[in-house]
Amino acid sequence: MRAAVLSDARTARSSPDAQSDRRQDGSQGERRVFTAEYKLAVLAEYDAAEPGEKGAILRREGLYSSHVVDWRRARDAGALAGLSTSPRTAGRTAEQVDNARLKARAERAERELAKTRAALEIMGKAHALLELLSESADTETPSTR
Repeated sequence: MRAAVLSDARTARSSPDAQSDRRQDGSQGERRVFTAEYKLAVLAEYDAAEPGEKGAILRREGLYSSHVVDWRRARDAGALAGLSTSPRTAGRTAEQVDNARLKARAERAERELAKTRAALEIMGKAHALLELLSESADTETPSTR
């Protein structure tokens, strides 16, 4: 029974390469996904195994000891009991993505507009100050020594 569950779950994983998520061409493969049933089956087999057999189980399944540690913590917390095997649904619709993109674009445009207005205000004040200085320089009488 346990071997059948592990065999079925092994073929149901996303990554075709059980040993590594790196492919021969150097590109990174898909992230592997394990079902709750598979995790519980591996944990049961791992916990029942003798110390010398535990490494063989990890190698056969293409797992790391950190997987077992994380899965054991989740099992003890009761998290594995409530996991479903259905894939996650899409986060946002195309319309929501487009709305978020447009909102970010509008916010960037508002910030740019605020900067431009501030720069124009500074330029206007600098122009007025220079005009004032120019007028006062023209009206002053030259000093005679």
